[in-house]
Amino acid sequence: MMHYNELVPAQASALVPHADRLQLAVAAYLARFKGISREHTYSDLRCYLAWCAERGLDPFLARRPHLELYIRWMQEVRGFKPSTVSRRFSVTAGFYRTCVIDGVLEHSPAEYVRRPAVPAESPTLGFTHLQFEALLTAARQSANPYDFALVAMLGLLGLRIFEATGANISDLGEEHGHRVLRVCGKGGKVVLVPLPPAVGRAIDRAADHRDSGPVLLNSHGTRMDRHAATRRLQRLGEAAGVRIGRLHPHMLRHTFVTTMLDAGVDLRDVQIAARHADPRTTMRYDRARKNLDRHPNYILASYMASGT
Repeated sequence: MMHYNELVPAQASALVPHADRLQLAVAAYLARFKGISREHTYSDLRCYLAWCAERGLDPFLARRPHLELYIRWMQEVRGFKPSTVSRRFSVTAGFYRTCVIDGVLEHSPAEYVRRPAVPAESPTLGFTHLQFEALLTAARQSANPYDFALVAMLGLLGLRIFEATGANISDLGEEHGHRVLRVCGKGGKVVLVPLPPAVGRAIDRAADHRDSGPVLLNSHGTRMDRHAATRRLQRLGEAAGVRIGRLHPHMLRHTFVTTMLDAGVDLRDVQIAARHADPRTTMRYDRARKNLDRHPNYILASYMASGT
């Protein structure tokens, strides 16, 4: 829970003669978001405000060159990847755009800033088919009943880590003859995700006849968080013999998308399953989109074979 007087770093408030206006502007911008999206936006905006404070810069007096320097600092000093730089700067640009809408500023200093090019392919590496099978087997055979549910929810349902750890037993239900899990995603959007039998069994095993509380628990019997989930996955990776440098939860969501694409599922259907607002996001996951074996030219030639 964020408090109004904590929205702006203390050092930034001390340097801004109109700190109250800055507090109000930040609060107005964050009010456009909900849930985990608001927390992430707040974190990215706080990074920019702290950068301004360290340089004695009033955010309301920033100009385009200052924002160009902020981008360079993220690239060269912090060593952020292009996608991270782009995301963090988008938050800063959104803040200034809201300030213009609300009449706090006449023009946005971010309007003509050059943004880093984001690679067309996602930098996150997923698992190969065999690695994913090995991880599922290790999770199924684990003495920890939450391991199989964790891997299944991330890799077979494609849930984001905060969606999986935030799932409750009370979110389970039925809809039109399908067993479903009610998932609260980005922006507080609620969707019903159908459960294949294997995933349902994994969740039932984790629930262990409980009728309330989180689906996933940590070693202390409380709700599992993303840090505990990452540690569980790393142990499972070792048990499965999966040799990947830094195994983390998003790799399973990446695998969820790429495995469906490799299996020939239509891009639009994959986009819907992954709940991507933009199909280009789904395409960034498609490590095999350059695979000539399924190039559209062959489909067209086969369709027109009678005329050729």
